[in-house]
Amino acid sequence: MKLFKEFKEFAVKGNMMDMAIGIIIGASFNKVIDVLVKKILLPPLSLLTDGVNFQNKKIILKEAVLDDSGNVLTDVVAIGYGALGEALLDFMIIGFTVFIVVKFLNRLKNRAQDTKDETVVTPKDIELLSKLTDLMEEQNKLLKTKQL
Repeated sequence: MKLFKEFKEFAVKGNMMDMAIGIIIGASFNKVIDVLVKKILLPPLSLLTDGVNFQNKKIILKEAVLDDSGNVLTDVVAIGYGALGEALLDFMIIGFTVFIVVKFLNRLKNRAQDTKDETVVTPKDIELLSKLTDLMEEQNKLLKTKQL
């Protein structure tokens, strides 16, 4: 549940950098996800549903009109809900993958910003701000002891 809550916060409240990373990674994973959905996930689902190909599922609003020789005069008018389902599955897989990658990168970023963590190199600006904060706290303690 916690992972789902974090995913929801990411999707709704993600900052600009998270969104940029998501777009770039999502675009790069598009081909992989497309193959994953079409070649790995949908065939077993189609087998379970007695060979139904979801990509071809549609609601026909108007049948195609053919002439006597079988040539199409007007095309079929249909709502392709199967293609929409496949696109939604693609979107969910890409979104979750991007979320996991950003979560991992944020964890690394937080570790790098922790000045007490010696296993990771802290950026100079964070290190300097940390030292400045320590000096201010020390100065405040000295001022408090002088007032007493």
